[in-house]
Amino acid sequence: MKKTAYTMRDVASRAGVSLATVSHVLNKTRYTAPETVERVLGAAKELNYYKNVHARRLAMGRSDLFGLLISEIANPYFSDIITGFQTSAWEHGFDVLLCNTEYDPGRTQTVIQKLLESNVRDVAVLTSSIEGVATAELTAAGIGLVFNNSGTVQTLVSSLRIDYLKGISQAIDYIVGLGHKKVAVIAGPQSNRTAIILRDALLSGLKARRLRPFPVLETDFRVDSGASAVREILAQPDTPSVVFCGNDLIAMGAMSALEEAGVEVPEDVSVIGFDDIFFASLARPPLTTIHIPRAQLGVLAFEALNTMLNRKLRRGAEYSVETKLVVRRSTAAPTKKRILRPGFNRVAR
Repeated sequence: MKKTAYTMRDVASRAGVSLATVSHVLNKTRYTAPETVERVLGAAKELNYYKNVHARRLAMGRSDLFGLLISEIANPYFSDIITGFQTSAWEHGFDVLLCNTEYDPGRTQTVIQKLLESNVRDVAVLTSSIEGVATAELTAAGIGLVFNNSGTVQTLVSSLRIDYLKGISQAIDYIVGLGHKKVAVIAGPQSNRTAIILRDALLSGLKARRLRPFPVLETDFRVDSGASAVREILAQPDTPSVVFCGNDLIAMGAMSALEEAGVEVPEDVSVIGFDDIFFASLARPPLTTIHIPRAQLGVLAFEALNTMLNRKLRRGAEYSVETKLVVRRSTAAPTKKRILRPGFNRVAR
């Protein structure tokens, strides 16, 4: 007589807890009350769950894993995305294989192979450092993908679209309303697709309002890169009254370098970031930034994959999220105060 292959849902039912609780206990990913842990482990033992999982994976040719592919774990931009995606997966009885590329093409290929070897169900590619051609092996193996701001919707491919323009337009209207006329831009790297989208949208919006940003610099999405870029800005003959930054880490580095140079934020120069990471509200001064609902993005990414997985023809779909301006204390109306820059005399705004 063939034995029943029990699932995580069966364990949850036997223990009288949620799927998420079973996942947390089995994977040791969150503190759970000792008595609950005992019930879950007891139920798993009674149902011989661990052995059944292994047998089921071999029989189905697919694991209970969904892949999540990001650029770098150290970047706080991804923390809420990971939380949203992982929580949604756990609630549906799945686990997550988290991989990061570190913007390295060689590592990217290794990660793709790891996902294939792990027989993941589907993969959320939430990094702009990977193009569709690099993930062709995954779709060729029947693995569905959801991309962020890339990829044409088709069989096995869904797309998440972030409406950057809404938040950017709000930010530009805001600084124009404050009276700013001299604008500098520190964009992300030219090699990053999202950085290019943000830069072009910002420059187009400024031009539409008859503002000509100078200088327009490109740098990495890192704190020290933002600091270096601001030093280059301060070396220019004319100083902007507001600096737009390609992400919050750049903005924090920019504010740090301005402080070191004796330039006050926002009294002398206003600074605007992008992403609204957790640390943006803790910066000194708290950072005005454009908010991306990253937890929602993670949830949508899983929903896109799970929906596509359950469609007969595995056809993808498009999903979207909006951005919005969050005003804090790093921005204010421009003043006529003169700023001293290294190697230059004080110049009036």
